[in-house]
Amino acid sequence: MDNSIFWSLGTLLITYISIRLFKRAIKRVANSKHVAEKRIYYIEKVFEFLFIITAFIIFAFIWSVDIKGVSVFASSIFAIIGVAMFAQWSILSNITASIIIFFTFPARVGDKIKIVDGDNSIEGIIKEIALFQIELRDSENNLVMYPNNLLLQKPVIKIV
Repeated sequence: MDNSIFWSLGTLLITYISIRLFKRAIKRVANSKHVAEKRIYYIEKVFEFLFIITAFIIFAFIWSVDIKGVSVFASSIFAIIGVAMFAQWSILSNITASIIIFFTFPARVGDKIKIVDGDNSIEGIIKEIALFQIELRDSENNLVMYPNNLLLQKPVIKIV
């Protein structure tokens, strides 16, 4: 059997097992924090994407893909992505903030919080913690969408 095929199958198996184990670990953390299934799904998909990208990079090394050709293609793609991310930097920062909130945020859905932002402070009950924003129901029954990246930058008071 060719070594490239052996290493490719090994990479596929390790990637599959890693994704499964990581999903199990995320579910364990989520169950201990009583996190909604929707949030678990978002976090799982982000990490699945990272595992798959890593597997593709490993495949490129296994199959001795011409680095010059790949580097021209990759630099073109990264240039386009870079311009898009610069134009919409908040998308990436909100996804990153969502992952941080998943593992560290002390409040969960149903808790009442106050986000301290001077005259623009917001108080309400958390209805959903999504990939890009947190949804709060305020005292006037309005649904307020607050970006995750700003949530990490402002003091948050959990009201008991």
